[in-house]
Amino acid sequence: MKVLVISHMYPSSFNEVAGIFVHEQVKVLVAKGVEVRVISPVPWTPFPIKHLRKKWKRQSQVPQQAQWDGVKVAYPRYLAFPRAWLFATSGKRMYRGIKKLVQSIHREFPFELVHAHVALPGGYAGALVARDMQVPMVVTIHGQDLQHTVHRSVRCQRALAFALNHASRVIVVSHKLKRLAEEHFGCRDKLAVIPNGVDPQKVTVPNLGDLPDRARSWILLSVSNLVHTKGLDLNLVAVQRLRKRYPLLRYRVIGGGPLEGKLRRMAASLKLDDCVEFLGRQPHHQVMEHMAMCDIFSLPSWQEGFGVVYLEAMASGKPVIGCEGEGIEDFVEHGKTGLLVKPRDVDSLVEALDFLLSHPEEARAMGERARKLVLENYNWEKTAEKTIAVYKEVLGER
Repeated sequence: MKVLVISHMYPSSFNEVAGIFVHEQVKVLVAKGVEVRVISPVPWTPFPIKHLRKKWKRQSQVPQQAQWDGVKVAYPRYLAFPRAWLFATSGKRMYRGIKKLVQSIHREFPFELVHAHVALPGGYAGALVARDMQVPMVVTIHGQDLQHTVHRSVRCQRALAFALNHASRVIVVSHKLKRLAEEHFGCRDKLAVIPNGVDPQKVTVPNLGDLPDRARSWILLSVSNLVHTKGLDLNLVAVQRLRKRYPLLRYRVIGGGPLEGKLRRMAASLKLDDCVEFLGRQPHHQVMEHMAMCDIFSLPSWQEGFGVVYLEAMASGKPVIGCEGEGIEDFVEHGKTGLLVKPRDVDSLVEALDFLLSHPEEARAMGERARKLVLENYNWEKTAEKTIAVYKEVLGER
């Protein structure tokens, strides 16, 4: 079985952890005998644009081709605009940017199926590629399409509908996204829920002994893009409120994004400089090391389609805090494998953190239950098996 994967989210020299969950799935698909080639389109940054910002210069330096763990990845350029301007047409522009490359790949790698990740722009471009090559397409929705893009404009809604209508199957990574897909596009017969997973071999074995008592510090961790919907500002306020009761509480933030400067200033204004660390983006193996070292993982995000980082923290044996009504409800059972708080509610978050800090034995037991659940049910092996079953079903229908 030969599959062409199209995903603008994929590790590259620009960002080694971007779309790592797509790469992890691809690796296991390959290990199970599926032949895969990956196209990961990169925004075109010609001279002199590439010299205007460091980010654009680094994007311009991404090689045209590379290998990640033996997987061949091509990084063609396509026309994209800052701040997602004219986003409704991004799929068409991506298609134009990859069309010739796809034809070249098909001559030496006659793929039987296209698997696009994210409906816009990848799914839209994938639908046009599948039409040209006369092969079926499967699209996976990870969250953004149904939580944000669908609300941008009528034109974005139409572009999403085009991608989903031309897909043979639509994979969603959580039941929350399944409900949203049915609500917005009514494509119930095409939908399959296949969650993301973790690689057990990359999970650092945690110390499941006693959680820290008041003789040493507690470490609270967040791993995220630094954007408003992740609720990192709420964590800062919660830490400030709890400092008197837990003076050894420390908060570490891994990730980068547009809110970094504002969050740093906020931490300073709350006089948290001595207990909050902004560690920036980290390679995945270092992220997992921090997961093993922390005591509690908190990410009160109110727009979470799934949330692989919660799984990784749980696999590391840590109690996690997330928001009610999000994709994480598929695997975070309140009071059993984690705590669910009200969205955008600092009081609810403070209460959850206070409970875990004041009940270390229950926090430890919660982390152990979470670890068992994830390692048994949410690994890439099972995800790949379900994905291959979808591939076979689609190809069998032709």
